[in-house]
Amino acid sequence: MISYPIDRERLAGTFVQLCEIDSPSREEGRVASYLSDLFTELGSESVVEDDSAAKTGADCGNLVVRFSGTVDKEAIFFACHMDTVEPGRGVKVRRVGDNFTTLSNTVLGGDDKSGIAAVIELIRVLKEESLPHGPIEIILTTCEEIGLLGAKNLDPGLVLAKSGYALDSTGIDTVITGAPAANRLKVEVHGIAAHAGLNPEQGVSAFCLAARAIADLRLGRLDEQSTANFGLIKGGVATNIVPDLITIEGEVRSHSPAKLRDYTFEIESTFRNVVKGWSEQVGTGKHPSVEITVEKEYPVLSLEDDDPTILRVRRAGDLLEREIIFQVAGGGSDANIFNSYGLKTAIIATGMDKVHTTDECLDLRDLVSLTELLLAVVEV
Repeated sequence: MISYPIDRERLAGTFVQLCEIDSPSREEGRVASYLSDLFTELGSESVVEDDSAAKTGADCGNLVVRFSGTVDKEAIFFACHMDTVEPGRGVKVRRVGDNFTTLSNTVLGGDDKSGIAAVIELIRVLKEESLPHGPIEIILTTCEEIGLLGAKNLDPGLVLAKSGYALDSTGIDTVITGAPAANRLKVEVHGIAAHAGLNPEQGVSAFCLAARAIADLRLGRLDEQSTANFGLIKGGVATNIVPDLITIEGEVRSHSPAKLRDYTFEIESTFRNVVKGWSEQVGTGKHPSVEITVEKEYPVLSLEDDDPTILRVRRAGDLLEREIIFQVAGGGSDANIFNSYGLKTAIIATGMDKVHTTDECLDLRDLVSLTELLLAVVEV
């Protein structure tokens, strides 16, 4: 079994320092500046900040960091996102033994600073031990947690490597090879306002229209590849007014692009048919209506077992004499976007746990294990 001289305490210190630099979505500038300086000190060939901030609204762009190879091998990249969810301000890390949690009522930030810390230690070990490696690129995105905005506005031409790994999932020694595509839906149901006590018969309740359509929908688990959900609703003015506008927002996900299209069309048709079937109000000359907006949230991620990206990480597991678990996930990430650019990307789990909660935690042993896996990936 191969082993690598990872400095556990240095890795732990890097992780804590990263977590305690606030970087909620659209406020990644401080951590981006820290990382830019750090990778420059570590001898990067280049650190490029793109112009995505103008489109994402963040206070900085994505970073693409490049390290020259020492041998003639294929270039690979590692991708992490710099932003964290809220509450993510004033993070103070508590360490008990090898376990990291937060002292304050915030997230820890292991999503995704565990991945960033492991990449930093990877570069340090490669440099200190003069380990042979091909070109390595590090992609650091903004605004992942609010719709993958940084990745969506990244210029893929900045990335020379054609394959790599996004470090962004719970678990350890786990690789995500597939994730669904998703459509976001916004449905605006227009009824007809009227006084609910004086002349309710002159109104058409947008609530009732929306409720009837929702009752007719198939939601939840649609099949082994697909899900649908509506999770937001707003509307109405007062209890004594028949509501004339209800807005609901939801999503459809599927590992099959054809099913995603069909299920989305099914939802659209259901709302249109309910509204169309509602009779015109007597004497008003008005009709209820519906407006539906469908936004492609992210495309499907699907890597075959014999894809070189998968074979490489499998061989890395063999070097370490570990069993790597390959899974298909139910959510999207930057990896979905990278794959749509033609950049073959699998997702490697970083050990983070209970993410997006104030109970978030991370075990240093898992962070060391992740770094060992990245070193093995570079070696093979």
